[in-house]
Amino acid sequence: MNVFKDFENRIKQAVEALDVVRDRGGEVSFERLTVEPPRDPAHGDISTNAAMVLAKPLGMNPRALADMIAAQFAGDADVSETSVAGPGFLNFRLTAAFWRRLVSTIIREGADYGRSTLGADRKVNVEYVSANPTGPMHVGHCRGAVVGDALANLMGFAGYQVTKEYYINDAGSQIDVLAKSVYLRYREALGEDIGEIPAGLYPGDYLVPVGQKLADEFGTSLRTMPEAERMALIKDRTIDAMMDMIRSDLKALNVEHDVFFSERSLHADGERAIRNAINDLTFKGHVYKGKLPPPKGQSPEDWEDREQTLFRSTEVGDDIDRPLIKSDGSYTYFAADVAYFRDKFERGFSEMIYVLGADHGGYIKRLEAVAKAVSAGEAKLTVLLCQLVKIYRNGEPVRMSKRSGDFVTLRDVVDEVGVDSVRFMMLYRKSSESLDFDFAKVTEHSKDNPVFYVQYAHARCASVMRQAVETFPDLDLSPETLASADLSDLAHESELALIAKLGEYPRMIEAAASGQEPHRVAFYLYELASLLHAHWNKGRDEPGLRFVNDKNRQSTIARLGLVYAVASVLKSGLAITGTDAPEEMR
Repeated sequence: MNVFKDFENRIKQAVEALDVVRDRGGEVSFERLTVEPPRDPAHGDISTNAAMVLAKPLGMNPRALADMIAAQFAGDADVSETSVAGPGFLNFRLTAAFWRRLVSTIIREGADYGRSTLGADRKVNVEYVSANPTGPMHVGHCRGAVVGDALANLMGFAGYQVTKEYYINDAGSQIDVLAKSVYLRYREALGEDIGEIPAGLYPGDYLVPVGQKLADEFGTSLRTMPEAERMALIKDRTIDAMMDMIRSDLKALNVEHDVFFSERSLHADGERAIRNAINDLTFKGHVYKGKLPPPKGQSPEDWEDREQTLFRSTEVGDDIDRPLIKSDGSYTYFAADVAYFRDKFERGFSEMIYVLGADHGGYIKRLEAVAKAVSAGEAKLTVLLCQLVKIYRNGEPVRMSKRSGDFVTLRDVVDEVGVDSVRFMMLYRKSSESLDFDFAKVTEHSKDNPVFYVQYAHARCASVMRQAVETFPDLDLSPETLASADLSDLAHESELALIAKLGEYPRMIEAAASGQEPHRVAFYLYELASLLHAHWNKGRDEPGLRFVNDKNRQSTIARLGLVYAVASVLKSGLAITGTDAPEEMR
């Protein structure tokens, strides 16, 4: 049940019942209508701008219209009070009986509470991580991995048909450099003194076992093999080894993709996929032969002062036209991007989301232009940028990893603080903002550590249930029994505030999915946990508010219903973030 959707429908019906609306034939637009929690909880439980956005079309004063709408709720048994604030905001306070029914609903719906049909089963492709297969995952990849994975979980919960995809950048010059680096390690494995790793090659120790495996398999035969054949073989073996390592790193982070798409597949069969994509753009009038003006500042890799085959991307929202085929007839890297998007579109995705690092900001307009041109505006493309993560220990920057050669690896972080701390904290700030990650702080057992605070709330709920069974051994704590129990003892303002926060969960899910902002889930969970802990603390001073009262069985059952509902929502939200919901904390 979505409380705010429910009241949105009630408000629409109330407006349509007004004489001033019926006199106009009942025609009124609700496009700008909002129904949401008021900024100040003292104003009530629900606030709407209905009177403010409808007053002008109806030729009325907003406050006068708000009074008329409020009057329509005089007989609503779920509304205890209506008030008009400011220029015409209409606020509602709901009855305790309404909130108690919501608790029963949450218990009944269980894991499905908050699940939405917003996505209408539309196919969405979320591509994230997509790191070059040249080494282990680093902490920058970690944030994109968590954001992309949580976003995919969120959108799936909101009713989209989601595919999690990884684009393997296994073509291009970086793969050539990787193969040369591994060949050096292969020679080292054969006993050759290779000295210091030359500048421009990958220095990390993670390539040592790859070289050793080649030596074990081929002995010295690679040395006498023709270079082209040797390097092709090394590339294949190395990419497989790197992707095995990357998959292992991602699995340690509880990230598993549905699809791993190889860039090399676009270049297969005479680069047919790229050629077909360019032919398709040509047929649609988006390709021409021409020269690009000299770029301002640093020249991009694909700029040539010669005639090239160009994508007329400025006509579909880009800043400049983009080269597709160089003057020598070879395809640009951007041409592969076009072919890749076309492949996604032909697989039936109506929406594509790219989760990229902050250094890819220049890609946004060109990718959006590709989407418009290839799909004729039918597909939506969104690029989410993840800002940098800075790693600290007790406020001091963490040194680089010897294994990687020049960065802190994802596995280093997960192994030290645990997957739950990493995932939740990577979401506890908007991805568009930089993030400071301190090993010491994310392992604290305090309110200042959000992941501990939220997980402790769930563990506290489980502890209450165990205590209840110890106090009343014959107690039936099944969801069916709790959902049908008498909840009339849930009447304290602290309890009602906790239930009202539970009522926000479905709305938050839809807002987070629509805005593609998985951090909202983490923020919500922390707020819910805070209310639970605060109510728990009240029980210390007011025994009558304790969840388990050995002298009042009915009160205990009612409050166990609330605890069950809170635990259910905490577990649901933690699952979206990819974080465990523990039964106890040690």
